[in-house]
Amino acid sequence: MTGPRTSKLRALIEAEPILVMPGVFDGYSARLTEQAGYPAGFISGAGLSEALLGQPDVGLMGPETNLNASRALAACCTIPLIADGDTGYGNAVNVFHLVRDFEQAGLAGIMLEDQTWPKRCGHMSGKSVISAEEMVEKLQAASASRRDPDFIIKSRTDSFATHGIDEVICRLNRYAEAGADLLFADALLSADAIRTVARNVSKPLCVNMGFGIRKRSTTPLISAAELQGLGVAAVIYPRLLTACAIQGMKNGLDALAQQLRSGTVVERDDCAVSFEELNETVGFRHAQALERRFTTKEGAK
Repeated sequence: MTGPRTSKLRALIEAEPILVMPGVFDGYSARLTEQAGYPAGFISGAGLSEALLGQPDVGLMGPETNLNASRALAACCTIPLIADGDTGYGNAVNVFHLVRDFEQAGLAGIMLEDQTWPKRCGHMSGKSVISAEEMVEKLQAASASRRDPDFIIKSRTDSFATHGIDEVICRLNRYAEAGADLLFADALLSADAIRTVARNVSKPLCVNMGFGIRKRSTTPLISAAELQGLGVAAVIYPRLLTACAIQGMKNGLDALAQQLRSGTVVERDDCAVSFEELNETVGFRHAQALERRFTTKEGAK
């Protein structure tokens, strides 16, 4: 049996235009991504770890925290979301159960990576990878676990930093044979490297991009249009919305500090949306409609 979100996501990946997926990490970002017209989103594991725990993406978030947060995000929007399953939190048997849990939670796909545990953000130093054989076992278990054949399994390799581009291509093709639908080579260093990988793998390729970051030591900033020309099928922006949220909160705190220093009210429309817009973003009008429909006048007070 296939579901509307999973079949939609698969069609988006297979379509000619590149699929652009912002990274979501909370209810605001999931709803805003949908309301802005993006057809799908990627749940940033780094974003969850940093926003929920206040901790860096170095393997401190466990599977239950990840699953519960991802379930809530899938429930608050209608667009398909790909979850970040990290390394699968164990061996192939753990991966089997993890994939089934995320599928049942309403996600349209899951990403699994070949780093050793505890993992690191793909653009951090000090990464290491498991053997390709062990990752193949995990992906075979993931493929066997899904009940919906359209549920997307996205396989990520971090082997570029440790083994080079030939190993990246070899691993991704093996991962495709093991059941992966979407391939992801993290932290490639150039457009030429992206083009080379895209031309030499057997399934659609995804890359990740920063946005507005002046200094980058890994993947350069490349537009979605150029990435499509390089042969890329999908691009994620996992840190865009978290970085914007931090800057927005800093602006608000600065405005409050300005008010406290001056002793007068500071009006800064650039710092915050209105109360009405906030309510509209989270669906308050729908909640009111449900109250009018299903509660008595006395109970709605």
